[in-house]
Amino acid sequence: MALSWTVAFVFGLGLISTFSTIRNVYRLATGREDLNFTQIIIKHGYQSEHHTVQTEDGYLLTIFRITEAANCTKGKTKTPVLLMNGLLASADCFLDAGVKAGLPFLLSDACFDLWVGNARGTYYGRRHTTLNPDSDKEFWDFSVDEIGLHDVPATIDYVLNYTGAEKLNYVGISQGAGSFFVMCSERPGYCEKAKVLIGLAPATRHTNAKSIVFRQITTIIRDHEKLLHTFGFWEFAWKGFADVFKTVCQHKPEFCEAFIAYLDASHPGSISIDSLKEALEHFPAGTSLKNLARYGQSVNGERYCKFDYGHEKNMEIYGGDPPDFNLSAVSIPVVILQGKNDGIVDYSDVKWTIDRLPNVKEFVMIEDPLWNHLDMVIANKIPELLFPKILEYLLLYDGNGNGTTSIPES
Repeated sequence: MALSWTVAFVFGLGLISTFSTIRNVYRLATGREDLNFTQIIIKHGYQSEHHTVQTEDGYLLTIFRITEAANCTKGKTKTPVLLMNGLLASADCFLDAGVKAGLPFLLSDACFDLWVGNARGTYYGRRHTTLNPDSDKEFWDFSVDEIGLHDVPATIDYVLNYTGAEKLNYVGISQGAGSFFVMCSERPGYCEKAKVLIGLAPATRHTNAKSIVFRQITTIIRDHEKLLHTFGFWEFAWKGFADVFKTVCQHKPEFCEAFIAYLDASHPGSISIDSLKEALEHFPAGTSLKNLARYGQSVNGERYCKFDYGHEKNMEIYGGDPPDFNLSAVSIPVVILQGKNDGIVDYSDVKWTIDRLPNVKEFVMIEDPLWNHLDMVIANKIPELLFPKILEYLLLYDGNGNGTTSIPES
């Protein structure tokens, strides 16, 4: 059975590659092109800049800063805000909820100096000073461990150097929050470059994840990563199926709701068909197979630790078993928002994380009992159920404020 799953998976990756090629040829022939972050922003009456961050190990990451908001009528707040995406997502994914619900629109309309980051391996992080992602397998030798070790610190440094601010405020969804935890553990002093971390379904261990798709795909890749490499698969990107799913969603919305339930958890009506169609233009945004193997280790274990290479290589690299990430090093104030129906980051794993963080200011369970993982990014009720708490804490830690104002107990 395991072998048949693997054969099917390899065949599926081949189909994905073929669909991607056909899709790109079709778009070139018809003159169609996907809008990037800046173009989407402009379409809605906003303005943005794109910047290039170079990491210590040579990755080139495109990040965005919203410079003009359609509904900001006063000066920008003093403390920059960095919004960081999750696994297989890019900055574009935050826009897919639309101008009335997307976090970049809401945050910039609230007059925050908003920056939106991208991790290596996404289509905005698919460049390097010396490596070619299409021919150099070394480019794809990374997981969330390296994203936290290099990408997040480099992006924070860039924003602070560019703006002249001493500190920023950080909002991370899933891997975006988990990679911040990695940074705090592995890069002494960097945690304190933020005033507050607002974690939306923060990803550490995934022991109790209920998503069938997430568990199966990551476990297959964990178990057969070397075999997949022999077939030439180092990158995971699924954009070739986007147009197919968009067409299906247009005519059979119930199919797409069922797909979301299988991918995450059921929440009928939470995501509009328009938002889902937009999301399929940008997700999955890409990552390495190694990163998905890393998550496969996470769903099949009970630790939050570094990549497990196997006994022999672990001894060579670590001198023993992969060490745990030190969550007690997350010294700054942390606010966590979680959905009760999250199929990828389960509440029990979030509770496990909270018990190990030294400075949690508040834990918020979203009021809607069906709120799932994808809702954090593209739900139509983000303005009512998610954004007010984010706004409260960003204002609390803005300017010269240090968060000493009384916070209501959760």
